[in-house]
Amino acid sequence: MSRLHLIIDGAVAELRLDNPAKLNALTLPMLDALDAHCGELERDASIRVVMVTAEGDRAFCAGADINAWSELSPTEFARHWIRNGHRIFDRLARLSKPTIAAISGHAFGGGLELAAACDIRVMTPNATLALPEAGVGIVPGWSGTQRLARLLPEAVLKELAVFGRRLNAERALALGFSAQTAEDVRMAARDIAQNVLSTSPRATEVAKYMIHGAVGEDRAAVIEALAGGMIAASDDKAEGVLAFREKRQPNFSGRSS
Repeated sequence: MSRLHLIIDGAVAELRLDNPAKLNALTLPMLDALDAHCGELERDASIRVVMVTAEGDRAFCAGADINAWSELSPTEFARHWIRNGHRIFDRLARLSKPTIAAISGHAFGGGLELAAACDIRVMTPNATLALPEAGVGIVPGWSGTQRLARLLPEAVLKELAVFGRRLNAERALALGFSAQTAEDVRMAARDIAQNVLSTSPRATEVAKYMIHGAVGEDRAAVIEALAGGMIAASDDKAEGVLAFREKRQPNFSGRSS
């Protein structure tokens, strides 16, 4: 059982962590489920927006389950646990759909990195953020020193990763890391999701790509995706495909449909 579920309600999808007894700590099956669900969400054109939520109010996610990685060899830890987790979080960050993290309670380590992979975040007033990895002799490995460096000031990120300090909801809001605070973050996230449903699907997708290109989130793929969409709408693409099928020389016009 993965303890990470995909729940679909019309055009809104919810990725829900469901391991509250362990503060929703991430395990290998949960990472595999996140990977699979991201693929499903990307393929489903009926889904417009994705919420990432968690059961319980003590923690959104307390990070990676120490039992899942503590006995790994250095090679397995670096090559599989770190790189695979990083790849999966990148997949979430680069979904074409807008994503919203609903943070209740603690978001520590991998839990903070999971929230950072979403487009925006809402937090309960008592929620706290931390990167406590140095306390157990490791460092953030799922974009905590990379993606978070684009979302938080350098000094604040060092407070978390180097000095072991925590960031409360009020300060996270002031820094722009959080979009708002709310007692019921799942409801707040759903309200935001409903707003997305009134916008153009293609416009929101392309706007997300453009912003990602500006900040360096998968810039190479973003450039080629935007260029590919542009050229796919041209008469030349249609003519080129038709000429290939008819085994003749294409007659390109340079026009767009």
